[in-house]
Amino acid sequence: MARASLPWLERVPTPSYVIDLARLRQNLAILKDIEETTGAHVLLAQKCFSMYSLYPLIGAYLSGTTASGLYEARLGHEEMGKENHVFSPAYRAENMAELVTITDHIVFNSLSQWRHFGAQAQAAGVSCGLRINPECSTQEHAIYDPCAPGSRLGTRRAAIDAAGGRAALAGLDGLHFHTLCEQGADALDVTVQAVEQRFGDLLPAMKWLNLGGGHHITKPGYDIPRLKRIIRHLQNTYDVTVYLEPGEAVALDAGYLVATVLDVQEENGIAILDTSAACHMPDVIEMPYRPPVVGGGEPGEKAYTYTLAAPTCLAGDTIGTYSFDAPLAIGSRVVFADMAIYTMVKNNTFNGMPLPAILTADEDGTTKTVRTFGYEDFKSRL
Repeated sequence: MARASLPWLERVPTPSYVIDLARLRQNLAILKDIEETTGAHVLLAQKCFSMYSLYPLIGAYLSGTTASGLYEARLGHEEMGKENHVFSPAYRAENMAELVTITDHIVFNSLSQWRHFGAQAQAAGVSCGLRINPECSTQEHAIYDPCAPGSRLGTRRAAIDAAGGRAALAGLDGLHFHTLCEQGADALDVTVQAVEQRFGDLLPAMKWLNLGGGHHITKPGYDIPRLKRIIRHLQNTYDVTVYLEPGEAVALDAGYLVATVLDVQEENGIAILDTSAACHMPDVIEMPYRPPVVGGGEPGEKAYTYTLAAPTCLAGDTIGTYSFDAPLAIGSRVVFADMAIYTMVKNNTFNGMPLPAILTADEDGTTKTVRTFGYEDFKSRL
């Protein structure tokens, strides 16, 4: 990845997440255009990006938030205060009393959950929906595929038919599906066709249809006209309000993780940083995922190649192997890009690793420290 212009690079503490406000606004403008030209409602999926100090900015562009449980629902309610949707594979009874007071839409994962909690939600004026499983896989990674065999996510058509068909959905306002992960409008098109084939006869009775997340709308090359055609087709055919729940698309390429080299092991080409894949960017190990490095290339592409690793005791806590134009040394700074999403929301303090500070950077290079962390943040989690 070519070296970006980062005038703040030497001023920020390390490790730290730095959010690029200009890129965030660019992403939000693209999503706002989807809303304005189609009438669809776009919601921030907080499971991906929950930096609530930016919710006033995000809320100026989007219709609201979506949550995966009570705490995220509270965050969206308190910090953005617009539409607030929630989905969970199963709800705790003791949480439902609060959820029905702070959310507009509750999506149930199964007919049994709908039967158990639906009356309570409806009595509070909440719009209720059911997550469906269209049984249409468009990706290769089973861990991220809600349509994989044995998936617990979403209700299959056979279960609806076994429960009485349309009658089993009486009282529901909408259907929800989420099957994509970092995918384009072509995968959505295939999925929508599967939804129509399996559930199309149920859609005319619905008020809304939620297309979930995983849409890489702000990635260069994404087919936005095709997305708009899909949205309009659903609106015109079934007279439903369409919802989208992007997470990555909101903050894609809008963040950096800045680290400092603590040591260089010349004999084996390893540079140890003050950041960790396991602690600060878990997707590197879980997906797995190779984050881009500003100024870094593929192994052997440039003059000096290093494996970037963490100071934790986990032997496999390595981030990847990269090459650089100049040698790394103690005190050198390494900048990982695309570090806004699935980082702050997933980080941890394994091995007593300090959590990175959180900053914002504006177009003129000015930075603002949003949050710093210390020993008490580590201790209070235990």
